[in-house]
Amino acid sequence: MQTYVFSTPWRNLTYVIVETDSGLRGVGEARVVGKTHTVVEYLRDVRRHVIGFDVHDIEDMYRRFTVLDYGRPGEVEMTGFALVEMACWDIIAQQAKLPVYQLLGGKTRESVPAYANGWYTVERTPEAFAAAAKKVIDRGYMGLKFDPFGAGDLELTRKEFYLSVELIRAVRETIGYERQLFLEMHGRFAPHQAVEVANAIDDLRPDWIEEPCRPNDLAALEYVRDHTAAPIATGERLYQASDLLELFERRVAHGIQPDINQCGGIFEVKKIASTAETYSIMVAPHNVGGVITTVATLHLMMTLRNGKVLEHFNDFVDAPVKKLGSPYPEVVDGAFRVPSGPGWGVTIDDEALTKNEPNRVEGVLADPGLNMFVNEDWNRRAQDDA
Repeated sequence: MQTYVFSTPWRNLTYVIVETDSGLRGVGEARVVGKTHTVVEYLRDVRRHVIGFDVHDIEDMYRRFTVLDYGRPGEVEMTGFALVEMACWDIIAQQAKLPVYQLLGGKTRESVPAYANGWYTVERTPEAFAAAAKKVIDRGYMGLKFDPFGAGDLELTRKEFYLSVELIRAVRETIGYERQLFLEMHGRFAPHQAVEVANAIDDLRPDWIEEPCRPNDLAALEYVRDHTAAPIATGERLYQASDLLELFERRVAHGIQPDINQCGGIFEVKKIASTAETYSIMVAPHNVGGVITTVATLHLMMTLRNGKVLEHFNDFVDAPVKKLGSPYPEVVDGAFRVPSGPGWGVTIDDEALTKNEPNRVEGVLADPGLNMFVNEDWNRRAQDDA
């Protein structure tokens, strides 16, 4: 089992390559905020749960990572597990000479709608946001997502509130109403502030407001649901199926966004999605990854009856990320197509993985992050430094 970290100006992508006794290799990928070094060291610690076991026994591996180590698993453990689990599915499907989605129930569609993120690495003015949104349209996307709120936390100043509303209005006027506008809030707001924002842009008909409040504050989400018309999406920072149960039962979200990187991998998120379907909740997985996370989530989405749309960054930031494996799952006419080939259907470039290793600070892998509750221009994602 080998681990690599590929660094960009604002995110680290961690890769795990697992090799079987027969020489088959599988690849997993994950991005975790601020804890890259911890995840890499954790993977060294849990080699005892991976080496020497049957690659097919994913359920038992989940048990080893979560139950047998006794402590309650969180973001680090679930990310480490997901990296290995994704590599296992790649190997299993290669052995079967099938794409992964055919081992998860087969496809329910021929394509998956995509929406763009990371496109607004510009000055926070209505003119700049409108021009950037126009570039998204020109690439054929039928939806986009953005967070216009600067460094807002709990409440916005009046100046920031009205600027944010102007930015949202400029984007909606640019893309029209036939394209989807997803409004990212990053769990910033106290519920009254989320409600004020949502009601101020109600005429712009956002297709969802995402994480309006802290992700584990279901009472706050309930308040927002009861005082706004906009659909609510959340879930990228919920790391186990049990974390979503009360959310389902209280019906405080209209869509969930589990991330296969942090929520136990493909199989666990498949189960979560199936449970969501019983509550008539749609699934739009969070995806801030590179080639492997994107294609793996695409395989999952192919199998979901309640799949909605898939997030995509890499057309607008960090161009080298798309060169780490081939073929890259491109967005064409606003959608991803069915992946082909056995496993993920992607060949990773081992040498390229070593080209952008992160710096070390006192021996610890540096994690760039976004610092979005402090830096007002975090939305630029350090692309000027790329």
